[in-house]
Amino acid sequence: MRVFVGRKVRPGSSLENKTKAWRGKHPVYKQKDCIGCQRCFLGCPEGTVYQLDKKKFDVNLDYCKGCGICAHECPVNDIDMVLEEGCEEPG
Repeated sequence: MRVFVGRKVRPGSSLENKTKAWRGKHPVYKQKDCIGCQRCFLGCPEGTVYQLDKKKFDVNLDYCKGCGICAHECPVNDIDMVLEEGCEEPG
């Protein structure tokens, strides 16, 4: 007998469900210092980063879950993680 704990989901499933509603931060691509290394594109676990030009990338914010891997992987810090509106701390 097999027992499954949790839910079995295949990678890249965010493209089937809009995940922007529960994200706390989202990436903003400055497109200023990009060297075209594609680390953001290759590192995105959900496949929401896409290439605009040789050294320009962007993200589909409808499906981005805000994990920040793209910003973490960027060697020239050309991606900022910005708080979603309504997620600011009171004070």
